[in-house]
Amino acid sequence: MEQTLIILKPDCIQRRLIGRLIQRLEDKGLIIAAMKLMQMPPALAERLYEPHRGKPFHDHLVEYVTSGPVVVMVVRGARAIGVCRKLMGKTFGYDAEAGTIRGDFGLSTTYNLVHGSDSPETAETEIALFFERADIVDYATAADPWVLKEGEV
Repeated sequence: MEQTLIILKPDCIQRRLIGRLIQRLEDKGLIIAAMKLMQMPPALAERLYEPHRGKPFHDHLVEYVTSGPVVVMVVRGARAIGVCRKLMGKTFGYDAEAGTIRGDFGLSTTYNLVHGSDSPETAETEIALFFERADIVDYATAADPWVLKEGEV
């Protein structure tokens, strides 16, 4: 099973969308393997967004993600990275398809509600910024056999 880092950003928290966004992940059959509410320190945000250093939006991105509490999660499931990215939708809410998180709840080019890892390598790096291995719980649910047929990946 693949895992990815998902961050519900400050605008998501302020708009009280936490439960609705988690519900979408769970409705898809994904599992929350770790989760915490936190205020992200600027130094941690700098490490998270290191790949964007030097880009015109970098400083604003760090300021935005540290402007209020965030919910940080490890989400696990078959093809979790791609599935989560499809659920999130395009970066800018006005450009995202209806039915996606950003398409249904976003309009801004700045406030885009959620962050998700874009590759297995990125997921591994990002998860390690927020969680120790012992924080990530490996478990099954009774619904698992009805979400994905055994042997399917």
